[in-house]
Amino acid sequence: MTPDHPSATTTPSPNCGERRGGALPDMIVLHYTGMESCAAAHERLCDPGAEVSAHYLISETGQLWQLVPEAMRAWHAGAGHWAGVTDVNSRSIGIELVNTGAAPFPEPQMAVLEELMQGLMARWSIAPQSVIAHSDMAPARKSDPGPRFDWRRLARLGLSVWPEPGEPGDFLQSARAFGYPPDATPEDILTAFRLRFRPWASGPADATDAALAADLARRFPVDREAPNA
Repeated sequence: MTPDHPSATTTPSPNCGERRGGALPDMIVLHYTGMESCAAAHERLCDPGAEVSAHYLISETGQLWQLVPEAMRAWHAGAGHWAGVTDVNSRSIGIELVNTGAAPFPEPQMAVLEELMQGLMARWSIAPQSVIAHSDMAPARKSDPGPRFDWRRLARLGLSVWPEPGEPGDFLQSARAFGYPPDATPEDILTAFRLRFRPWASGPADATDAALAADLARRFPVDREAPNA
């Protein structure tokens, strides 16, 4: 396998297939590995018995592996829904960051992630609003990349989006208009929203949640006519 990213080391995973329906990647999904070590995560992502994979794996020290060609469908997202898309695997690039979920993400890891994302977004014309957390698309069962991940840093570089306070609307309606799954419970959507945008907040949805969600819905509404791969 020839790497799509020049600094990546290739270690092909058997856990992949063709993208369904001729889909091309127009999303990036970020994950943490949640395992005790980089070696354990790498082994699992390449284990045919595990039936999971990602396109890229980045260690705490910034070592980058490519496990699945970008043109192929990796098995990283699982069941979920984002912005009208139910087969997220066919429409996305999956990036696994070695992290337990409780630790900060080290500078070498973040620097490599940012460089990788810049290339991915240019190659596949991926918009910043289409860079999401695993927890965004599967809020009932996932929490990665978790509360320690610096989404605002990515947004400053144009690699994601960040909400600005404004006039509040209906939180749930706005969150779903931004892309959160229509079948997720209000509680799960609030948890996922705060994991990404207000990890220090607690309690019921408040005016700040409503204002931030309304801003995202206004600037980045779901395209309901986009193909659902």
